Amino acid sequence: MSLNANMKLSVSNPKIWIVIGVTVAGVLILAAETRRRRLKRRCIVREDYGAFIERFQLLPFPQPPPPAAKQPLSGLTFAINDVFDVKEYVSGFGNPDWKQTHEEAGRTAVAVTTLLKNGATCVGNAVMDELSFGITGENLHYGTPTNPAMPSCIPGGSCSGSAVAVAAKLVDFAIGTDTVGGVRIPASFCGVLGFRPSHGSVSTIGVLPNSQSLDTVGIFARDPFLLNRAGHVLLQLNQVEPRRTRHIIVADDLFHLSKVPQQKTVYIISKVTEKLSGYHSPRHMNIGQYILSNVPSLKYFLQNGANSLKALSSAMLSLQRYEFKTNHEEWINTVKPRLGSDVSDSIHAAITATHENIEAYYMVRTEMRAALHSLLKDDGVIAVPTVADTPLKLNSNKALLSEIHDRAFPLLSIASMSGCCQISVPLGKHEDRPIGVSFIANYGSDKFLLDTVLDMYESLQVQVNAVTSLPPSLDSNGNMEASKLWKEKGNAAYKGKQWQKAINYYTEAVKLDEINATFYCNRAAAYLELGSFQEAEEDCTKAISLDKKNVKAYLRRGTARESVHRYKEALHDFKRALVLEPQNKAAKAAEKRLQELVS
Repeated sequence: MSLNANMKLSVSNPKIWIVIGVTVAGVLILAAETRRRRLKRRCIVREDYGAFIERFQLLPFPQPPPPAAKQPLSGLTFAINDVFDVKEYVSGFGNPDWKQTHEEAGRTAVAVTTLLKNGATCVGNAVMDELSFGITGENLHYGTPTNPAMPSCIPGGSCSGSAVAVAAKLVDFAIGTDTVGGVRIPASFCGVLGFRPSHGSVSTIGVLPNSQSLDTVGIFARDPFLLNRAGHVLLQLNQVEPRRTRHIIVADDLFHLSKVPQQKTVYIISKVTEKLSGYHSPRHMNIGQYILSNVPSLKYFLQNGANSLKALSSAMLSLQRYEFKTNHEEWINTVKPRLGSDVSDSIHAAITATHENIEAYYMVRTEMRAALHSLLKDDGVIAVPTVADTPLKLNSNKALLSEIHDRAFPLLSIASMSGCCQISVPLGKHEDRPIGVSFIANYGSDKFLLDTVLDMYESLQVQVNAVTSLPPSLDSNGNMEASKLWKEKGNAAYKGKQWQKAINYYTEAVKLDEINATFYCNRAAAYLELGSFQEAEEDCTKAISLDKKNVKAYLRRGTARESVHRYKEALHDFKRALVLEPQNKAAKAAEKRLQELVS
């Protein structure tokens, strides 16, 4: 009773309300400041971007004395991720418990030695997802390397540190392992080139295995020239090879899975291949349907209505889990290492998995290689999104991480399960986050693929810059071609009687698509309004050369010619328009008028 009375007394006191108000305000300010500091910490750029576990220096082998040429990688630096053996050093597999329970290496991994022999200097080992599991690049023990392209986002994994070291210009190039995307994902997320060579083309002696049927030593670089040099050294490729005509196959079904507008991917690839010599016009096809028709063993994985690529990724993950369990189950159960939650879930799934049809895993792998060999032969390249999404924010919830896993693996499984080579190429940004598009070539066609990317890269970046300068897409689905965006702006300016502006916009459309008759024809209409009859005639002539049935081009050229008293030529144009469109009223009136003038 007295307590209730005291409470009533306190509540009715104005001073108490002032105290409560100040206290609540203080709590809110403190909470806001805490959130601000937490966000600041989350985006902070650590020294060396947090890319390295340990910095050290492995010097290159002695160089040959003059007049011998310098080694191809002389003067270049590189990083390795934490799976490569280094003599008298313990590789940690991204996990301190692994490092504490293993001995020093007796010799350096073959891949690292090859680079040292060719003049490069190794400057340290990089952070990675533990035991090469995970695709986020986050590490519970060593921290998450900061993505230089977008510090608030994950760098991607498993080889996050290697990708970050290259993107941040801490090294010239880096190597890592790609099992189910360990090189390709972080390359895409960090905006650098990432090369997954054909399976088995680079020695994995001295490399800690995740799944030996899928593991490949890959390369990160910032420019295609350096990627080409490092690739030639690591794969011991011939320097000279006859140039082949290239057939680019655009995987339309896979680009439909991507959240990135096709004007920033498919359009750019198509424009570049149309302009470069030695390239056939891009061929568009449904890769998922092709795989379903040519990989019969996928039937074992087509469960619960899964499509062909979901089935392929299921086969890939089953194979990875089976081989990882064979390799590391005893160590996991004995040591019980401390693992990050995302990695822990993946490893638990691998260790507890049961395998009833192991042969099917390897059958799918064999059939995939044969199917892509039949499709690509020695001159084909498939263009696909590297992953379906741009990088997630740091510390995203498990539901988002699960979604990115489910959307990434179907795309990544094509090269992983066929053993084919693949290069992820940066193509600008979407919503300020890096975009990666990949090119896949036949198994063993690594030099052909490296040379193709080298050949296309500059043109791709020029086209990226052209598309980046455009206004936001007018198509909510993001599928409208960039050139057509300029055409729409031109149309709007024309309707507003802003003739010169319309000409400028149509000119931008022409720059992006030089073989579209409509763009020339529309610009001609604006030229006519300004009385620029010669320019209008030239545009119409170009439009007609591209499209012999373009009625408007004949009408507008006829108008331009009539305006400068070239009546016979104008009459010919209007007659041609009537052949194509007999009921055209404007053409009929012009024909009648010009017949009188000519006679």
